[in-house]
Amino acid sequence: MSAVALQTGVGLSGSIARFLADLGLPDSIAGLAGQAIAFLSVFVVLFYVTRAVLIPVIERVMESRGLEPHARKPLRRLTAVVLGFAAVTIAFGAAGYGDLLQSLATVAAAATLAIGFALQDVLKNFVAGIFIYTDRPFKIGDWIEWDGNSGIVEDISFRVSRVRTFDNELLTVPNSSLTDGVIKNPVAKQKLRLQVPFGIGYDDDIDRATEIIIEEADNHEEILDDPAPTVRLTELGDSSVTLKSRIWIDDPSRGDFVKTRAEYVQTVKERFDAEGIDIPYPNRTLGGDLTVAGLEEVSPADD
Repeated sequence: MSAVALQTGVGLSGSIARFLADLGLPDSIAGLAGQAIAFLSVFVVLFYVTRAVLIPVIERVMESRGLEPHARKPLRRLTAVVLGFAAVTIAFGAAGYGDLLQSLATVAAAATLAIGFALQDVLKNFVAGIFIYTDRPFKIGDWIEWDGNSGIVEDISFRVSRVRTFDNELLTVPNSSLTDGVIKNPVAKQKLRLQVPFGIGYDDDIDRATEIIIEEADNHEEILDDPAPTVRLTELGDSSVTLKSRIWIDDPSRGDFVKTRAEYVQTVKERFDAEGIDIPYPNRTLGGDLTVAGLEEVSPADD
């Protein structure tokens, strides 16, 4: 065997090269062909093993951990890319392309460093997207509020999330904006408490107003009996006494929240009107003297 054939090594590529040389191929061609065949063989085998065995196993692991379907899809893609890169690396090693692989690794490291500096915001959002998938502060279909914005989550990717506002506007939000600050998810739990203030006049019966507020909460089918509705006097204002009602609804959504609250406020207002309980509005009394200047400069009009 010549020096060219010996450079292919004693591994898979070397064995293939020696076999081809024994068949009568020139040593130089046998060496190159052995490396190419070794690379393709190892890569194809690893590719099919990855698709048939590893990815299904990883999919079952994600399901067992309770990951949402929208989270499994990008994680599956990322896993496929990582496994593909590993397959290429192993195939390079089996083919005896050690020097080439080392050169590619050096170039890739330098390119990664340069790209990292150029795409800091993109990488920041990518990492934030991973935190969203792992921490799961919200999922698709949830109603969330952040930095004065609110809406329904329609899509979550590794870089951005898309939120549909209640005015039917689509917001494309960088994931870092949703992980750096406080996010309110009113529908994350099964129950949601609503606080509804009612103002009554100082001359009105507080106990009777409280009874009406409780009765109307009990009469509404969407308001839960357990936890029971409660009413507390919370403020003595300039023109009214504020009674704050605390009620609970089950399996909340934005639509349920708005509808239930509106119906509840309306029925309480109608009962207040029927029983003569006033819902006052602010009054302001202005005092002082009115002075008119410049009358001596005004002359009567000619008849």
